[in-house]
Amino acid sequence: MNDDKTLQVRSYPFGEPAGLELCPLYAELRENEPLSRVQLPYGDEAWLATRYADIRKVMTDNTFSRAATLHRDEPRIGEEVVDRGLLSMDPPDHTRLRRVANAGLTPRQTERLRPLTERIADELLDELSRKESPADLMAEFINPLAVTVICELLGVPFEDRADFQEWSQAVVSTTSLPPAKMNEYMGNLHSYMAKLVAVRRDEPTDSLLNGMIQARDEDPERLTEDELVLVAVRLLAPGVQNTVLTLANFVLVLMQHPEEFGRLRTDPGLVPAAVEELIRYTPFHTSTMFPRYATEDVELGGTVVRAGEAVVGSICAANRDREVFSSPEELDFERSPNPHLGFGLGAHFCPGAHLARMQLQVAIAALARRVEGLRLAVPEEELSWKQGMVVRWLDALPVTWSRISG
Repeated sequence: MNDDKTLQVRSYPFGEPAGLELCPLYAELRENEPLSRVQLPYGDEAWLATRYADIRKVMTDNTFSRAATLHRDEPRIGEEVVDRGLLSMDPPDHTRLRRVANAGLTPRQTERLRPLTERIADELLDELSRKESPADLMAEFINPLAVTVICELLGVPFEDRADFQEWSQAVVSTTSLPPAKMNEYMGNLHSYMAKLVAVRRDEPTDSLLNGMIQARDEDPERLTEDELVLVAVRLLAPGVQNTVLTLANFVLVLMQHPEEFGRLRTDPGLVPAAVEELIRYTPFHTSTMFPRYATEDVELGGTVVRAGEAVVGSICAANRDREVFSSPEELDFERSPNPHLGFGLGAHFCPGAHLARMQLQVAIAALARRVEGLRLAVPEEELSWKQGMVVRWLDALPVTWSRISG
């Protein structure tokens, strides 16, 4: 068992990605140094885990604590230490707040929104069909679809949607926003959500937010009003941004694999499995997120992690682990089983997984069914990616097409 603290300490992340390629160093580390020492731009040194089994253990073993980051110099990319609400808690506090979040994000709520999401997708493609190509698919389809659905879910008035989306950037920024602007946007989000909670309490709608309000009001001791607002902001604001960037990246991957994309037109029943494979295959983060601290000495990947040491895990690397996934570098829509870690695992499994899956399935099915010959309108190397983000986010997705059917 390796207990050698003289290991090389690498600077992390391994450069700013410009695209969807995964740095080859992850594969090298996974094979030869599954637990390596890294130094992020700010905070403590950490152990970087790259193997599926090790990352799964960090996510599910109570020996590893997220709450401990509140009392330590958390390894991070951005200068500011951001309070991540639910993501900075361990059970039982996490469980207490999570119950309220789950009250709104139910499979029933998600499926209730599926017909609306399908209608919005078709309306946006109808509008796109009346325009000449090329066009920015981010602006014309992906962005308005994601924003409209999440705001319907929240009960956000139409006239407030642009502001809500702009402020939500603060949740996924590292250096793309200066600290003052990030704090301003976070303050705006909290103030807006507090007002929206008050409005929805007096004027209830069949929305996710009302489900959360009802769960809180039925048991006021479960959490305070401020905690309700915090849960709503930290849970829902990233939903806008994450759906936008994930769908854009998935469409780019599908255009890189036109034969696989074509299969979804002829076999629409393959879409749910295709979405799961795209989640596994497509790198999401620009680096790792959400370090955990060991609360006692623990063995991980043949190494002793001492109490008080931080561990970060690369989900992107875990999802390419050949010990779990055969031919992991290939896009395989018939992969089964597909136990990817795209939505996390354990107590912090993404509560919005049902909603994300539904939106991605609807959007990709609509594009496959109606848009023939979808392809990039510029060389791939000319695509522009946002910098200073924890996620891989295209500035725009210029595309052209042969035909958009009715």
